[in-house]
Amino acid sequence: MLICSKDNIRLEEDLLYNFNINLNIQRMIDVKTPILDKLIDTMDKERISFHTPGHKGKNTLIEWGKLVPYGDTTELSGLDNLHYPTGIIKESQDLAARTFGAKKTIYSVGGTTAGIYIALGTLTNPGDKILIQRESHKSVYKAAILNKLTTEYIYTNYNRKYQVYTGVNPRDIEKKLTDDPSIKVVVITYPNYYGICSNIEKIAEIVHKHNRLLLVDEAHGSHLVFSNKLPIPSLKAGADLVVQSTHKSLPSLTQTSMIHVGTDRVDIQKLCDISSLYQTTSPSYLFMASLELARAYMEGEGKERLNRNIDNIHELIESLKSIEKVKIFTGDENDRTIYDIDISKILLGIKGLTGSQLSNILMKDYGIYMEMSDFNYTLALATVMNEAGDFKELLKAIEAIAGKEFEGSNPCLVPNLPEPKIEMPIHEAYYSNKEEVDLVDSIGRISSSFITPYPPGVPVVCPGELITEKILDYIQLALDKGIEIIGLIGYNREKIQVVKEEGNDRY
Repeated sequence: MLICSKDNIRLEEDLLYNFNINLNIQRMIDVKTPILDKLIDTMDKERISFHTPGHKGKNTLIEWGKLVPYGDTTELSGLDNLHYPTGIIKESQDLAARTFGAKKTIYSVGGTTAGIYIALGTLTNPGDKILIQRESHKSVYKAAILNKLTTEYIYTNYNRKYQVYTGVNPRDIEKKLTDDPSIKVVVITYPNYYGICSNIEKIAEIVHKHNRLLLVDEAHGSHLVFSNKLPIPSLKAGADLVVQSTHKSLPSLTQTSMIHVGTDRVDIQKLCDISSLYQTTSPSYLFMASLELARAYMEGEGKERLNRNIDNIHELIESLKSIEKVKIFTGDENDRTIYDIDISKILLGIKGLTGSQLSNILMKDYGIYMEMSDFNYTLALATVMNEAGDFKELLKAIEAIAGKEFEGSNPCLVPNLPEPKIEMPIHEAYYSNKEEVDLVDSIGRISSSFITPYPPGVPVVCPGELITEKILDYIQLALDKGIEIIGLIGYNREKIQVVKEEGNDRY
């Protein structure tokens, strides 16, 4: 822990006082600081956080104000180097590896996005083919582009009863690997955004039986190792390489993640080389210190606190189930792709309200901020740093809202995503000469863009895939339902970028 003398504390208080004075002077002379102004405005509001980051804005583990900006330093003598660690950074990463059960751990100060780039760069060579869970985060797709990989997809089950993407069937992976021996790496998301876990042990067994490699995007699962009341961590299940967003479910700063090696199948030297390729040459010591602090906290008090919060969540869920009009997703015994559920992701809704409407009411009327929302649900993401009172306030708010009458909105029954046909490698289409066409004229063309509806955040078409009538119908239906579509262009979002046809000289 950081120890400061009384003189140093007094000096820092004086500096903070002078900083506030300077801020006031700047505002009087109309100097614009919109980001800073909004941050201060946000800090001034009392709120209950059921969203990332995992520290929930609580300055409880360390007095960060006494470390910032003094701890924002560079590679001075004795401070080691993330790109070639031999001292304190190596020691810190080794401690993390021991805690998480890894053979080696590397810190990522570029978040899990950089971690995924590094992981896929380590396990593949340009031109290799990978099998991606279609529900994957966009960083997986972009890593395929950066590393010039060929992609194949495994599709997550769509549970029509609950309107939720659930898990991956291990037998589907078995068939893909049997039919296509050129696939080198399988990429699985575990748990998914809703906390749903596929049978990762069975998947690891299948992948290794076929002598392939398993990369797990465990962005939302860095806390799993700290409680036997939660699903099995993918490292323990046999994953070769795991990337975690420590900042999402543990109390580290935003943009801090870890890359864990799980087996001897991973080339450690190549991992270190690729890490240096994708990471900044000016890594933040504050970020690395927050990763270390989060790990240290979870080895002691944090583990006990997490288990208490899991009990609090179980109580909350049981209470929510008893409220009329409240719908809460805790699984579906008929859906065999749901192997386990991380209950720290609380997926709930109220009949008569869309998930987005419920989220807005919670924020505006009750000061409760949720992680995400779609047409049917809003998601409360609880972490070790939530207090028992947070769950009580959420319950009180839901009880109050459910007791009101609303005009009503029907659930958004959007059909399952169509499975597109791959016409060219994703990186070739992404870097191709492009042209813009109207959506209505795009059938039969090859997309050079990602077209992604939010929700569910799964691409309906990726670069290199053929735009079909079914895909166009899905996009149009989503637009008609008011779903946000990322990737469309034009003033009214009526155009799409496609691969330019040979001989077409309009652009």
